[in-house]
Amino acid sequence: MTRAMLTDSHCHIDAPEFDADRAAVIARARAAGVSRQIVPAIACASWPLLRSVCAQHHGLFPAYGLHPMALPEHRPEHLAALPDWIAREHPLAVGECGLDFFVPGLDADAQHCYFNRQLQIAREFDLPLIIHARRAVDAVIAGIRRVGKLRGVVHSFSGSEEQARQLWQLGFYLGLGGPLTYPRANRLRRLVAAMPLEQLLLETDAPDQPNCGHQGERNEPARLREVLKVVAQLRGESEARLAEATSANAEQLFRLPDRSNHQQPLAHANRASDTGRCQP
Repeated sequence: MTRAMLTDSHCHIDAPEFDADRAAVIARARAAGVSRQIVPAIACASWPLLRSVCAQHHGLFPAYGLHPMALPEHRPEHLAALPDWIAREHPLAVGECGLDFFVPGLDADAQHCYFNRQLQIAREFDLPLIIHARRAVDAVIAGIRRVGKLRGVVHSFSGSEEQARQLWQLGFYLGLGGPLTYPRANRLRRLVAAMPLEQLLLETDAPDQPNCGHQGERNEPARLREVLKVVAQLRGESEARLAEATSANAEQLFRLPDRSNHQQPLAHANRASDTGRCQP
């Protein structure tokens, strides 16, 4: 019996950790049934490489944004360049963006500046957001409410049930991955066991956030199958049903093409050899 295909809703396959064997990593993902991966950007300087990687491999779909943890790399001109880049490249989302109040030394006011503008850009282009929120879920929710008429996913969600409920009411999904596989992640496991299936996305965040049993290793998108197994056990549902439902959620949120067609949009493929700067 053929296994249901999975969608990794958050994977940094363009990261330098994969430079030596990226094609093999993608092949292992496909062999594990992970047929598609959403690849969010980190910083302006990485946008051209991200575009090229996604154009070279079927089933990879880019998003462009400015990550809060890369704040020292960001410049106002990068934020100014983002709308033109999006208008030309037609990505499926804005991100990775968000707020991080865990990492010391990241200026909160500057983070808010970059995050708020990316919320506005997502609304202007009617694109979903891929949001990083670490010890900042309430502030992220406040920003979403302030701008309004937004949709997206808070990836690697680690907040409370009440915060999750507020995000669902705002039309946002929760992305869950490696942290869920650890037996001591009791609050997260209770949440995934009871949450509405229509709000759930699965992710790896590879090369980061390895699953339980793989501590200290480079994470890979093929290991999404392990995350699926844990979710199925917690919910008492079949892996096939959960794979189908979470992939359908990703299709709906990101407006992915039909699973039988993994061809990349021409806007990406035509520029695969372009290694220019992020500014248009």
